[in-house]
Amino acid sequence: MEERELRLMKGNEAIAEAAIRAGVDAFYGYPITPQTEVMEYLMETDATARTGMAVLQAESEISAINMVYGGAATGHRVMTSSSSPGISLMSEGFSYIAAAELPCLIINISRGGPGLGTIQPSQADYFQAVKGGGHGDYKLLTLAPSSVQELADFIALGFDLAFKYRNPVMILGDGALGQMMEKVYLPVQRPRMTEYPDWATNGTPKGKERRFISSLNLLSQDHERVNIRLQEKYREMEKNEVRYEMIQCDDAEYIIVAFGIIARIAHKSVKLARAKGHKIGLFRPISLYPFPYDQLRELADNERIKGFMSVELSAGQMIEDIRLGVEGRKPIGFFGRLGGMVPTPEEIESALYNHFNIK
Repeated sequence: MEERELRLMKGNEAIAEAAIRAGVDAFYGYPITPQTEVMEYLMETDATARTGMAVLQAESEISAINMVYGGAATGHRVMTSSSSPGISLMSEGFSYIAAAELPCLIINISRGGPGLGTIQPSQADYFQAVKGGGHGDYKLLTLAPSSVQELADFIALGFDLAFKYRNPVMILGDGALGQMMEKVYLPVQRPRMTEYPDWATNGTPKGKERRFISSLNLLSQDHERVNIRLQEKYREMEKNEVRYEMIQCDDAEYIIVAFGIIARIAHKSVKLARAKGHKIGLFRPISLYPFPYDQLRELADNERIKGFMSVELSAGQMIEDIRLGVEGRKPIGFFGRLGGMVPTPEEIESALYNHFNIK
């Protein structure tokens, strides 16, 4: 069995290298800080020469996502990456791709907003990712890595899930993960696809039924049937694809809930609190959609648990899903930093103590 290669890599570069090794057929994107190195790496390492992967800088984010739409319709592995304002421009395309039931991978290395904001890390794209940044009743299956290793690992996983459900998948990172350097075990090389799904528009042999993919349904009854089918698919995702991590929750009295880069900082806060004798645990959602509601509800039903604290790089977005999971069973606090500011473990620890009056 081929061993995984160990390298020291920047997060954005690990995404690009993992994409090459995942056998991706095409990348369409547009430069925007702090994710530009994804496309730069693909071009500088000549991904086309290595695997035949097409790498194209589009005229804009709108062009890029529509190229993804076209590539996905042929049944190939296609992806894009961007950062917050660019993701906003792509959102109409997300809705079209979801309605057409096409698999693709979208990377968001998010930055501070609203507006042009700052190039520093933020988690304020949470609503945009999990509640639908575009129009209509659609969902992106959304994964939240907390390390460069997970950024790399989630590329192949993202494509597996995208093709399993014929649905776009988003990896929601942030500017810190994209720019930081860590050790990463890179995946072994996957071959590019040679056989394509029977729904793909890659040419109709003579005498075979014509294949047609569109998100347009002019008759209301037809479009309702499409929507019902989509909702049934989302229920399957919610049943089968919930991912999360619990750290020192077995005896915890208070639980910090955090995702992505903040979960790593909060883990240090847990260690600091434990050293002082406070029984604090960490709950990390890995799939933001589907969100681990049932697992939070189970924790909230435990009499030992006295409260939860949502910690985010935002004004408070994931906290709404925590409330839906806890269903009023226990009090929920919040601590957030805005505009690209990143809290220290000590700040998170202090916020927890102050909110719950822990002495």
